[in-house]
Amino acid sequence: MSVDQPLILELAEWLQTAPGQYVQAWEQKQIDAMVANVFGYHAIQIGLPQSDLLQANRIPFKGRTRVLFDESAETKALLVTDPENLPFDSQSLDLLVLPHVLECSADPHQILREAERVLVPEGRVVISGFNPWSLWGASDRIPGLDPLLPVPAHLQVSVPRLKDWFKLLSFDVDRGRFGCYAPPCNEQIWLDRWSFMESAGDRWWPVCGAVYVISAVKRVVGMRLVGPTWKTDKKRMRRQTVGVSPG
Repeated sequence: MSVDQPLILELAEWLQTAPGQYVQAWEQKQIDAMVANVFGYHAIQIGLPQSDLLQANRIPFKGRTRVLFDESAETKALLVTDPENLPFDSQSLDLLVLPHVLECSADPHQILREAERVLVPEGRVVISGFNPWSLWGASDRIPGLDPLLPVPAHLQVSVPRLKDWFKLLSFDVDRGRFGCYAPPCNEQIWLDRWSFMESAGDRWWPVCGAVYVISAVKRVVGMRLVGPTWKTDKKRMRRQTVGVSPG
């Protein structure tokens, strides 16, 4: 398994801090809106099972998986999976949610290939991640500043890069949002004071949010059988001459 397990554990712990809760609350709201009207039979969330990112969806069978077994988890009835080798049949899932999974992997493109494999045609994948071009991501590259995020900037997958991968795998981007515009800070009191930045950032510098959530749909080009062109001769109907005898 090439997924960085210590990084996943560090991310899970960081999400319990003040900035982590700030990010988690924003992502939950966005993902709830994106999955609410997705229909089908099977929906799966890969990683971070402590957060139920499928709670707003009405698909009958929903499941959460963990990348690493955690004895301290509230429930142990979870499937342990390797995101780069998903244990699901091809074209068996209608919805797949990947919260911060790509940036914790040495081969994020392989995870997307697996997502394309297991999703049915017109199935949907929803992905969240840290934005390397935000103020939070920049703190990892500025000398003298302690990085705020648990995922190093060089591992974070930018939205333009993700869109390029989507094109290669025949995914169409459906919806996307950036969020969490407060400056980097670890204290809840300062996050509250900077809360006005949410509306301002969404309006004036939308691509600079600390995190993003993006939804894409798997497209399958329709196949058409091409056979020989049959030429059909149109039969011309001959008009019969009706003779009129002189009366």
